[in-house]
Amino acid sequence: MKTKGLISGITANLVTVKVDGPVGQNEICHIKVDGLEIMSEVIKVTGENVFIQVFDSTRGMKVGDEVEFEGHMLEVTLGPGILSRNYDGLQNDLEKMDTLFIERGSRTEPLDFSGEWDFTPLAKSGDNVVAGDWLGEVKEVSMPHKIMVPFSFADEYTVESVAAAGKYKVTDTIAVLTDSKGDRLNVSMIQRWPVKIPITAYKNKPRPNRIMETGVRPIDTFNPLAEGGTGFIPGPFGAGKTVLQHAISKQAEADIIIMIACGERANEVVEIFAEFPHLEDPRTGRKLMERTTIICNTSNMPVASREASVYTGMTIGEYYRAMGLKVLILADSTSRWAQALREMANRLEELPGQDAFPMDLSATISNFYARAGLVYLNNGETGSVTFLGTVSPAGGNLKEPVTESTQKAARCFYALSQQRADSKRYPAIDPIDSYSKYLDYDEIIECLDESVEKDWVGRVMKGKTVVKRGKEAAEQINILGDDGVPIEYHDRFWKSELIDFVFLQQDAFDSIDGNTPMERQKYMFNMLLDICEKEYDYAGFEDCSSFFKNLINIFKQMNYSEFKSDKFESYREQIEKAVAEKVVND
Repeated sequence: MKTKGLISGITANLVTVKVDGPVGQNEICHIKVDGLEIMSEVIKVTGENVFIQVFDSTRGMKVGDEVEFEGHMLEVTLGPGILSRNYDGLQNDLEKMDTLFIERGSRTEPLDFSGEWDFTPLAKSGDNVVAGDWLGEVKEVSMPHKIMVPFSFADEYTVESVAAAGKYKVTDTIAVLTDSKGDRLNVSMIQRWPVKIPITAYKNKPRPNRIMETGVRPIDTFNPLAEGGTGFIPGPFGAGKTVLQHAISKQAEADIIIMIACGERANEVVEIFAEFPHLEDPRTGRKLMERTTIICNTSNMPVASREASVYTGMTIGEYYRAMGLKVLILADSTSRWAQALREMANRLEELPGQDAFPMDLSATISNFYARAGLVYLNNGETGSVTFLGTVSPAGGNLKEPVTESTQKAARCFYALSQQRADSKRYPAIDPIDSYSKYLDYDEIIECLDESVEKDWVGRVMKGKTVVKRGKEAAEQINILGDDGVPIEYHDRFWKSELIDFVFLQQDAFDSIDGNTPMERQKYMFNMLLDICEKEYDYAGFEDCSSFFKNLINIFKQMNYSEFKSDKFESYREQIEKAVAEKVVND
């Protein structure tokens, strides 16, 4: 028997309901208005009064309207056909919507229930299985999509039968399992899972032990992102967050890309919809959209939908991780999600924290980021969810609560600098303020020693020191003037500028410079560091600046040349000659 209630109060998207039975936290309910059923979620229970956030407009609702509680949390439908789709936060397929504007109460099916899939069995009769074990697979575009024992199955089961290879609908029974009591359970290709509960169908979840290459030099070399790791990109408007995210999504070593637009401006979301279907996938040569799912909520949609979208995206990511795939989730921007939390907390009249955000904002963000990670599955395979969010601090203030709370949770911090963006130094990742805590992990250090070169992290730290000392020298030069400081200050400054212009800046719109493999990054970085470690004989500070400007110009042309091509080698020889003429011989 479902619990029912009547509306006793309405404040924007917050509705108070008086109920006649038990109700659970985060339970889904429907409000009946003008023949429509408006979906809502329980966010607070106080005795017989229940507070719910409505996922749609509350226009026309009134005190006394009936509310029916469903007995389950907000769930997503998991199965073949998720890739290449555009969803909203409630997993409605946006392309199936009838009108330009989403009508209130409209719902669409998240999957194609009429289409057929070529099923190949992986398990056999008599196998013992648990939640998350693979029963078979279908081909979803170019990805092997595993059909698994539903995550909600808590027992150990025996496979009674598995369907033979052939074409089946997602609702057809493809396996029959027997539990410890002897009861028979039918399994289809689809299952449902509550978005706010992590999927834990794996053996263990160790610390990340390898990096995820993105082709972006300031990330891969200076502050690497681990596979199964977390990072975030704070930055003011116009600092290049969107371009950087697109570059990472195209180039990262990931099997599945999930884009979450959780409250960005409508025009930016339209850009994602317009651009992604046309982006070429450099890994497969096909369209990037074939292995991408977009979950979209714009700033003008109800605040509750923004919160739902981030959890929906993470749950879909965990689903594909359970198939042994590498999943990269990009969220833009989690500041809008935090603002939704603040708005609902204020309407509930909860005790506010800093800047009126909820007192538990830091814990909420940390719990969400903790869902990412590298896992070992029951069959020994590995899967990963790597999460990279963006934060939009008002006025570029990195001391505001959302940025500080996210900084505690994420292991990588890619601070976009307004100053670097204004001077067209893209990507505008500040080399001094940004960091990656994964460089302190023994597992990552060992991985880099094996995959790049011995003591790679030590060399990276030397490069960071050169950049930092160059910034300090620049401040002194600005205060005292070019001829008011020793020549050593100019030497430090220009060595820093050499690394900055050649390595930390990158042309995202160039096919060669926009995507730099790790082998080329190692070659270029070692070449730059060797130049910076040498001493040079200058006639004066003008001679110093002209020497390094010449090197920078040659290196920039080198960046646009195919690696180790004749043109590339020609530029390398020019650099070696210029250095040999200026270096101080021992």
